[in-house]
Amino acid sequence: MPDLNHGDDAAAVNSLRSAVMRLSRRLKHQRVDESLSPTEMSVLGTLSRCGSATPGELARKEHVQPPSMTRIVALLEAKGLVRLEPHPEDRRQKVVTQTEQAEAMLEESRRKRNAFLANLADGLDEDEWAKLRAAAPVLEKLAHL
Repeated sequence: MPDLNHGDDAAAVNSLRSAVMRLSRRLKHQRVDESLSPTEMSVLGTLSRCGSATPGELARKEHVQPPSMTRIVALLEAKGLVRLEPHPEDRRQKVVTQTEQAEAMLEESRRKRNAFLANLADGLDEDEWAKLRAAAPVLEKLAHL
């Protein structure tokens, strides 16, 4: 566990936080559909990664309150990006499923952002690129803890 009272660990955590935030902001500017909020895009990404889910499950995965997720799902449904279907076991619930339109939009967004990152990576030397490849699974793990 990092010791935030120790100079090297504190500096590494601070540098990681700063770099991740700056890179995230730059990636957010690479959006395909400006009409969607970052939260709406995140919900679509979660549906793409995890499959269909109830609004309650989505709220837990996205760390928002259920009423907020209900509003987000309604906005996405109005835009034709998700559809609500009856829950197979509980008639009181609905299941949120992304549409083909949403999947196509996400794919284009991923393509654009991957191209942006690849362009940035062109400025790295081979040793830096090797370190970045090795760090990618660790960053992925941190993102999902």
